Amino acid sequence: MSNYVITISRQFASMGRTIGLKMASNLNIELLDRDIVKEASKRLGLPKGEISHYDENPGRDSFFLRKTYLFDFSVYNIHNNVFEVQKNIIKDYAEKESCIIVGRCADSILRDHKNVLNICIYAPFEARLQNCINNLAMDEKTALESLKRVDEARSAYRKKYCPECTSEYDDRHLMIDSSYFGVDKTAQILTDIVKDHFHL
Repeated sequence: MSNYVITISRQFASMGRTIGLKMASNLNIELLDRDIVKEASKRLGLPKGEISHYDENPGRDSFFLRKTYLFDFSVYNIHNNVFEVQKNIIKDYAEKESCIIVGRCADSILRDHKNVLNICIYAPFEARLQNCINNLAMDEKTALESLKRVDEARSAYRKKYCPECTSEYDDRHLMIDSSYFGVDKTAQILTDIVKDHFHL
């Protein structure tokens, strides 16, 4: 069959990336996450750390940028530039090979791709808090602040760059609570669904 693509949108600390990595290993395909940042850095000619700052970020610091770079309009638009470049990277990878793509509105970007399965991984707040503490080595205060900040940023990013999505369910074929099954079982369940769906 032709290339197939799995997109994974995930709540922060739902272990979505870890689950995606296990799925990629099970399916013997590549998982693209930080690779997208690296490639965007190359295409834009900007340091990887700077791209990371704008990655999945809706651009709330635009007032600061306008004030600091009064006549440099390219700086105002850097969030949009990063999104457009990452969108092209996602489309390029989807055409080139079977893969798993994490975040960055890939489910919406690849809406018209013929072989795509869009997965959303979530977990209750308390489970995600414990993941921050136990798996990400955060103290409780940092964990609570991170959950609030990243949840808000990702929600705002999706609203800005996927205005056609009127609810969190649009463009998502499958949603799963990772805390209910655990990381390994969730990865296996999703792997089995992918194999069945794409007749692998």
